[in-house]
Amino acid sequence: MQQQALVFALIGILGIGAQWIAWRTGWPAIALMLAAGVLAGPVTGLVVPEHTFGDLLEPMVSVAVALILFEGGLSLNFRELRRTEGAVTRLMVIGIPVGWVLGTLACYYVAGLVWPVAVLFAGILVVTGPTVVIPLLRQSNVAPRPRAILKWEAIVNDPFGALCAVITYEYLRRVDEGGTLLSVLAALLAAALVAGLIGYGVARAIAWAFPRGHVPEYLKAPVLLVAVIGTFVLSNLIQQETGLLAVTVMGVAIANMRLDSLRDIHPFKENVTVLLISGVFVLLSASLDFNVLRQFEWRFIAYLLALLFLVRPATVLISLAFSKIPWNERLLVAWIAPRGVVAVAMSGLFALRLDQLGYGDGSILVTLSFSVVVATILAHGFSIRYVARWLKVTGARKKGLLVVGSTPWSLSLAEQLRQLDVPVMIADTSWQRLSVARQAGIPTYHGEILAESTEERLDLAQFQVLVATTDSEAYNALVCSEFAPDIGRDSVYQLGGMGDDEDHRSLPEALRGRAMFASGLGVEDIMERQRAGWAFRKTRISEQFDFADAQAALPDEADMLFLLRKDGKIRFFTHASRPVPQPGDTVISYGPSRHGEPEGSRDTNDKKEATA
Repeated sequence: MQQQALVFALIGILGIGAQWIAWRTGWPAIALMLAAGVLAGPVTGLVVPEHTFGDLLEPMVSVAVALILFEGGLSLNFRELRRTEGAVTRLMVIGIPVGWVLGTLACYYVAGLVWPVAVLFAGILVVTGPTVVIPLLRQSNVAPRPRAILKWEAIVNDPFGALCAVITYEYLRRVDEGGTLLSVLAALLAAALVAGLIGYGVARAIAWAFPRGHVPEYLKAPVLLVAVIGTFVLSNLIQQETGLLAVTVMGVAIANMRLDSLRDIHPFKENVTVLLISGVFVLLSASLDFNVLRQFEWRFIAYLLALLFLVRPATVLISLAFSKIPWNERLLVAWIAPRGVVAVAMSGLFALRLDQLGYGDGSILVTLSFSVVVATILAHGFSIRYVARWLKVTGARKKGLLVVGSTPWSLSLAEQLRQLDVPVMIADTSWQRLSVARQAGIPTYHGEILAESTEERLDLAQFQVLVATTDSEAYNALVCSEFAPDIGRDSVYQLGGMGDDEDHRSLPEALRGRAMFASGLGVEDIMERQRAGWAFRKTRISEQFDFADAQAALPDEADMLFLLRKDGKIRFFTHASRPVPQPGDTVISYGPSRHGEPEGSRDTNDKKEATA
């Protein structure tokens, strides 16, 4: 018992540790998790999943994959699907059959598998998976449309790989009993339809029960979790491997029923998914058996090359032919197709079943599947950034700042950011208040930033920081609280005094953004200083002119606002954080005008001081 607890802890440390290192270094998380599992498993022997978990390993991984697929389905909004110009539908209807045929030919003629095993293995590999694609997209700066295509394909198509393998296996099993391909297809399609209806029915039941108060708030997340597992198990009882389809349908259905309750449990389900992906990937790579890899043959390298450079590109390019998707986006989607835990799990399962049916090549499936997973993770994980940049399908190259609220003060701030070559956008509900920004050439967003449609109309991935500067401190706090999970709690700032949890008249820190000044200036304070003629100043720090010199050169009343690093990152001075400027950084301060100093000369004087 104690050893199992230690293994659980080690898996968590390795998985989350790999994700943290990936966040700090920018390396692909899936590659680091794969390496961590290999080191803990076959290299050192610290984690041996088959020994620790025994017969529970397969159902544990299956349920984890089902939960990951469900959470992925919850992120699929049909409004986002419309932006893909029908690409996802094409990849499902055309891509799966084409990929299956081309993959079968590669397995037979290149890898040397017998026809039945080739057809089954190609069916498993027709799709990618969310366990690898989601971490890959999280760390890469891919443009919104190809990002949406890859995400939808990974989640929606994933259950169909399992179904393709099941169709092949059931046909091979029943052919000696007089079964025909048509009868097998009819039975499995009927089972898939029932599984889809089960998933949709459970989704409708949740959509009916949650808003009507039949489930208390503290039980909604547990009920949803149990409902997903129950749906998965029930569908698999009807027909093995249809559970993934049921939970995917359930997730997509709930996502498009606009349940307010889901907003409250969003952080919970997202955190659970990160834990599951980390754990499953470590288990996957720790299960790698070097004895199995000894069956690897040189012709398998040719098969991997054919899979990477022929099968996947041809499948995507045929599927998206004559579509509205630009060629550069088609090429990116054609290259990115990492395989994950579903491929290995399915290969291991059907390898045993094929051996029972007398097909000797069945045992080779495990070797091939591990080879495919490792090759695609390394190839796509380390290349996606460079390929996206080369094809010019990246998002904003330089992440900027989103200002919520068009006021004279925020307009002055935006102008300072433009002078520093920092991308900036001002959002406001008033077309009239945005007129000054439009005339100045500052990008604007007209609409309610809290509206549900904002996610569709505004790509938040292009911003590293959000600041709320409206006249209402409560609204500023609401905006920051809403966007903190997406942009980061330490990257949302607002005008308004610092929260005091001991003061019943003050908003608590947990409901607010970070105060924009170390002194916690409120909205009224800023308006008063604006009327008094206060202005922004920028000072470049150098070896000869350090931060202490910059502070001494400013008026006593001046406040430090933010720091622009050499690499373009923005760090605000707050009551909780005071970044330390380094040579090459630029400090923006806000203070009173010097007597007799014309407004346009402030930056010039500061530059003279900075280079003195």
